[in-house]
Amino acid sequence: MPAPAEPFVAGLVLAAGGSSRLGRPKQLLPFGPGTLLDHTVATARACAFDQLLVAVGGAADAVRERVDLSGAEVVVNEAYGAGCSSSIAAAVDALDARADLLVLLLGDQPGVNAATVAGLLAGRGDAELAVCRYDDGLGHPFCFSRALFETLGALHGDKAVWKLVAARGDAIAKVRVDGPVPIDVDTWADYEAVT
Repeated sequence: MPAPAEPFVAGLVLAAGGSSRLGRPKQLLPFGPGTLLDHTVATARACAFDQLLVAVGGAADAVRERVDLSGAEVVVNEAYGAGCSSSIAAAVDALDARADLLVLLLGDQPGVNAATVAGLLAGRGDAELAVCRYDDGLGHPFCFSRALFETLGALHGDKAVWKLVAARGDAIAKVRVDGPVPIDVDTWADYEAVT
């Protein structure tokens, strides 16, 4: 018998937010040698996804101008004010027809690395939904199988993915990751904590 084919894995970096709590585009905040979003996109590139999507919305023109998006397909979410789920829906429409899995990465969560994603993919088994279980709770990145793509495309609101996680209860794979849930940068205090 032939060996089973490796799944086609797409990665999606969510970076469309309007940064209302910060008052300026957090995607463009200085981080390391570039910007916060440069760091996350570089992490996503290191994951060697079969397809890499980056959803932009708030400050989309400035992001395209200042962030290295090479190797990624940019999805512009004009409805970014409607929450993360609007970016996910826009990206689901852009998924390669061969995609078996979709990994969600937050554009403002620099503590996630390629090893975290590799562990999530290795530990998901055949679960339709897998999340990271850190020392202090569940967190991103998340991995969805093709069976959930239609559901993802129909989500609404900012916390819709978390509601999907809650609704699926024990049916999700919770993949152990050492350490606390990485900080996502929503406030200046968050930014100071990660720099």
